[in-house]
Amino acid sequence: MPFVNYKYKILGGLAAMALSAPLSAQQSEKLEPGTMAGRMAACTACHGEQGRAGPDGYYPRIAGKPADYLYNQLVYFRAGQRQYRPMQHLLENMSDEYLKQIAVWFSEQHPPYPDPKSSRLPAATLEHGRRLVMEGDRARGVPACVSCHGQALSGVLPAVPALLGLPHDYLSSQFGAWTNGLRKAIAPDCMADIARRLTPEDVSAVAGWLSSQPVREVAPAASLPEPMPMECGSQVHVGSRP
Repeated sequence: MPFVNYKYKILGGLAAMALSAPLSAQQSEKLEPGTMAGRMAACTACHGEQGRAGPDGYYPRIAGKPADYLYNQLVYFRAGQRQYRPMQHLLENMSDEYLKQIAVWFSEQHPPYPDPKSSRLPAATLEHGRRLVMEGDRARGVPACVSCHGQALSGVLPAVPALLGLPHDYLSSQFGAWTNGLRKAIAPDCMADIARRLTPEDVSAVAGWLSSQPVREVAPAASLPEPMPMECGSQVHVGSRP
């Protein structure tokens, strides 16, 4: 299977333990019983305080992402359209309304971004990744990432996520999940279509370039200057429990 990162699969068995892992003293002081921050302890155990990202490169930053995007992903996990068993177990009995509350809470968190890690990829590979991100590949029908995720790659309201501030391993594994059908959105599933047009070398280049860029703009853009180059079902707010 192309693009599968086996360490990502192994983490599935460890994530359940992480959900009950002891929190740092500094974090536990902020998690007052009954507050939303306290109720989100099961999420931040893996995704980091305020959803700033886990330390291992596989649990992405969810802080500051558009609320509609976060809500859609929670629904997809609950329904099995995104396959990651610890998330499915965590969400399976949660209502749509509570998922909306979770999404809004994390969308309003804005912890600082860490400095990006330098990539070990050759300069030519990183340049290839930059071109795909900024220009796409018209011959293969691959749109530029910026044409949907915004010129600053900081996401676009209401439901397009930022691409910067994400680790290389997470980005690579998501392309693999789309390619292999482990991650799905409602039709038309534009990212799955795009992922299948990319080679493993393309994916490595894109993930390497994106993960090595500093984050200059944090808030998602209000809109795109032009319509998206592809119709994407993921931009629809999921309105009912599957």
